[in-house]
Amino acid sequence: MSDRVEAGETLSFTCNGESVTVAVAAGESLLSVLRERLGLRSAKDGCAPQGQCGCCTVWVDGSARVACVTPAARVAGRGVTTLEGLEPEVASAWSDALVATGGSQCGFCTPGIVMRLAAAGERPMDATATDRALAAHLCRCTGWQTIVEAIERRGSAVTSAPRRSLVDASRRAELEGGRPQIVDVRVPVGAAGFADDGAPAGSLVAIPLPPGCETESITAAGLEWIVAPSLFEARAVSAKVQGRRTTVAERAPIELPDLPAGGVRLATGWVEPAYLEPDASWCSPGAEPASPLANGGAFGGKAASTAPVAARELADRLGRTVRTVFSREDVVRLGPKRSPMAASAVLEGTNLRIRGRVAQPGLPAFVGPMACGYDLAVDAEWEGVHLAGPPTSTDLRAVGWAETAVLVEGAIDAAGVSRADVVRDERDRDVLLDSLVTAPGGARAGARVHIDPATGGCTGIEVRVAAGDPLDRVVLRSYAIGAAHMALGWVCTEGLAVDDDGVVHDLTIRSFQVLRAKDTPPIDVTIVEDPGPARPGGSDAVFAAVAAAAWNALARADGVRPEAFPARDTRTARSLRR
Repeated sequence: MSDRVEAGETLSFTCNGESVTVAVAAGESLLSVLRERLGLRSAKDGCAPQGQCGCCTVWVDGSARVACVTPAARVAGRGVTTLEGLEPEVASAWSDALVATGGSQCGFCTPGIVMRLAAAGERPMDATATDRALAAHLCRCTGWQTIVEAIERRGSAVTSAPRRSLVDASRRAELEGGRPQIVDVRVPVGAAGFADDGAPAGSLVAIPLPPGCETESITAAGLEWIVAPSLFEARAVSAKVQGRRTTVAERAPIELPDLPAGGVRLATGWVEPAYLEPDASWCSPGAEPASPLANGGAFGGKAASTAPVAARELADRLGRTVRTVFSREDVVRLGPKRSPMAASAVLEGTNLRIRGRVAQPGLPAFVGPMACGYDLAVDAEWEGVHLAGPPTSTDLRAVGWAETAVLVEGAIDAAGVSRADVVRDERDRDVLLDSLVTAPGGARAGARVHIDPATGGCTGIEVRVAAGDPLDRVVLRSYAIGAAHMALGWVCTEGLAVDDDGVVHDLTIRSFQVLRAKDTPPIDVTIVEDPGPARPGGSDAVFAAVAAAAWNALARADGVRPEAFPARDTRTARSLRR
């Protein structure tokens, strides 16, 4: 049969053991048929559709397949299995293993990962097989290590986990993510209540008007929207073109200041938070819109999302339930980024001086709380500059104080001062490694990044975190590992290409160069005893501490301190992008 089905033609196949016949449109994908026509919501739409995140993985005749780039016509007469059709004991075993290790946080990516892993059956998976299986997937939350541990657990003789309070686990997840979060067996199978999964059948669908599209649109929440009876029709009307990875190089747009004698300087560019669940909401007339933050905080990237505001405005205006759905390209163009900055820092005695410039909308975060755990007088001055470019946000993970922590640690390192001699509190000695960071909420972290001096390869990361009562060590450890993974990517690999006119050119989720599972070094986390109530922000402190330790480790390994993130010209960065 042809890969294209004419409009109005029917398609027959077996889905989860039952024969189905559905009407399809020309060019419609298998993912569209499963989610939009059959109401099977376990397969998630994370890259919409770029075939790059693995969230929509299903089986076709028993083999794992990415559904968003599989033409529906190709499954005519074949058998399709989604997670809803997986044998309950198999789905349960994988879900139990992922909950036990902390291998699923928001849970958006794990249904596709479960389907990929379950396709291997009972065959044990060695490191090579694991790397191969996870290569088709992206996870932004966990840093991969806890997923790998779940695979090892599933293949071992372990059948039960130590008793835990999943209520306490959820409380710790909320303290780390900044939003209510479920921690239980529903999460790995995609049943955490994501906004677009709960939209009623028959809702109108609204998508942001893409650049260059001149079709009729409706204004809501400050954007132009195309409204149609279905997501497929809305995207067809907009003539949506899949995003591409550009050849334009990312850059730090603010000029570096002069290098102070004995000091350091650093410039950063726009950074994409790269959360996997695209912004979405739905609303009925006169009702409250569904939150785009159903299970976790998206690293602050959806704090001011237009999706729910637009859903409510459109529903009230049109008198119908309306879904608002972003594609991956919409998220990249419209979603907030980490503010670019350029600054210098120098330590003179016990006085640490920072002078920097930052994109104007990010300025409040940079003049806010200091992330300095040392007995030093910090004098920091930041100037706001106006830049053409994507929106920035002070809500993103540790914006401002993480950059401050990196500069503080760099200046201490350049001055050759022993950190142990300048700690502010004796308790910090238990946390101190090659960095020491205190988050605004009181959690503290230290980190050490190991780099092989001969090859430049990163061989491991050590983390110590103190966050008061941990509540649940599995969750705190998982968040710390994920934060370490994100920090190493920020320093070494992750970038976003924005041209001189402020136009974003990297529109695919892989183009951000988030570290893959096989390139992620081992991350060892120690949870330090810290009397007192549970403190928020342990993983944010880890993010800043690992970034600072990584920057200093790169300087020692190569004998030259990188002056921009990502430091892609270093041997370490090259080893992480094999």
